[in-house]
Amino acid sequence: MYVFAITQLSHFLLHHLDIAGALEFAVLFAAVWWGWNYTAWAANWLDPNDRTVQSWFAMWMFASLGMAVAVPEAYGDRAWLFVVSYLALQLSRAAFMVWAWRGQVMSRNYAQLLAWSAIAGVVWVAGVFTPEAARVWVWLGAVLLDYLGPRVNFWLPRLGSTPMSTWPLSEDHLAERNRLVFIVALGESIVILGATLTGTTLTASAVIASILGFTTIVVLWQLYFATPHGNIEHERIALERATEVSRSAYAYAHALMVAGAVVIAVGVELVLAHPWDTADAAAIATVLGGPAIYLVGNVVFNRAISGRIAASRIAALAGLAVLALIGFALPVLVLAALALAVLLLLALAASGWFRLPSMNVES
Repeated sequence: MYVFAITQLSHFLLHHLDIAGALEFAVLFAAVWWGWNYTAWAANWLDPNDRTVQSWFAMWMFASLGMAVAVPEAYGDRAWLFVVSYLALQLSRAAFMVWAWRGQVMSRNYAQLLAWSAIAGVVWVAGVFTPEAARVWVWLGAVLLDYLGPRVNFWLPRLGSTPMSTWPLSEDHLAERNRLVFIVALGESIVILGATLTGTTLTASAVIASILGFTTIVVLWQLYFATPHGNIEHERIALERATEVSRSAYAYAHALMVAGAVVIAVGVELVLAHPWDTADAAAIATVLGGPAIYLVGNVVFNRAISGRIAASRIAALAGLAVLALIGFALPVLVLAALALAVLLLLALAASGWFRLPSMNVES
């Protein structure tokens, strides 16, 4: 379902390349991600061989399909489908967990999570009945409520909060699931690259652009899977810290990292379609913004996992910022080549060709 959802989201952004479209994309992506994120966390505590669990997962898959189908017209005629599907996914899952863990602390935890989802759900529903031009702002409020819940430990008046220590989980499970969804996001870049090349005359510019796009995807894979600061095997996190660390590293940081990969996919298409056009705001936002969003997420991820921030990531972000300042004077193809050069230098630094220090920060 999420392979399809990411495809729908990347195509939505591709057809709405302006400030308003970027905001609309961000809200839809945040909702799709949160549906996946909560499902991944719930799976940590469920037996995948249980037939009841399998049946519920099938229903949650169907709800996710409804969200994905609605994405292209989510701010139009299918707003109701997006919201109904999203709330069916979020509320039924939390309610099932309340029942499955009845009589235990986890049931109370999920009851408070359910309350937060229901409160945000009121705002989601209100957005359906809001004029289309203002709908994104109402839904932005709903997204902020959804994302705020874990940060305040699902605090409710008179009931208090649900401390992270009462949500025991396996960090290994979430790490693996997030690696898989990141692969899905990288796969979307390959799909867009291949589909665009299929309908494009293979001129020298198209071949160069495709090589740049493919190499960018490979380097991003390298940065994520094969460097000390990517989501690779690391020292086991102490059990008492695993949930709090996972909340930042996977629920929040990976949202940015996956979003960055999706935006990079759109940038690959733009470079192929308009290689020698002078870069405009849309080109800069995708060609440079995609890597920047990924790197910000990666900084948050490493801050959560190790308590350190790699100076190489900060240097790469600075390099992308400099390119953004001069980008409007460059052809899109040249801008993409320079962005790739920044990522290549970062990969070389991470591989040990040269080193920049890490900065310790308070955990």
